[in-house]
Amino acid sequence: MSKPSNAGNKAEKKYRAVTAFQRRLNAVTRRLPAQTLLETTGRTSGLPRRTPVGGRRVDDSFWLVSEFGERSQYVRNIRADARVRVRIRGRWHPGTAHLLPDDDPVARLRRLPRLNSAAVRAMGVGTGLLTVRVDLEG
Repeated sequence: MSKPSNAGNKAEKKYRAVTAFQRRLNAVTRRLPAQTLLETTGRTSGLPRRTPVGGRRVDDSFWLVSEFGERSQYVRNIRADARVRVRIRGRWHPGTAHLLPDDDPVARLRRLPRLNSAAVRAMGVGTGLLTVRVDLEG
């Protein structure tokens, strides 16, 4: 049996540290009225799951980049049920989420809010970034 590579080990440690930090931070930030939230349906529980996100509304779509790509819990929930809601400036918008593995997430981050984009690049592990587009209804 081969040992995991040092780079893979470092990436896993970073992932665990960042997700532990985000779990605590998200518990606070999801309560802030101005925070943008993505609400998915838990793939196992069926309960609403709210995650603070950064992104930008462009016409009838909301764009964001997941720093952990396929490993993000909200991405896994979207795979199970693409129906979501996004709270933007205190107002909820229903929509359908689309995972876009062929989109260039680094280029996409250049078009999203700077502070959030910097955080995604800093906290993201390896090359696991994934673009998500939510087509908003009404």
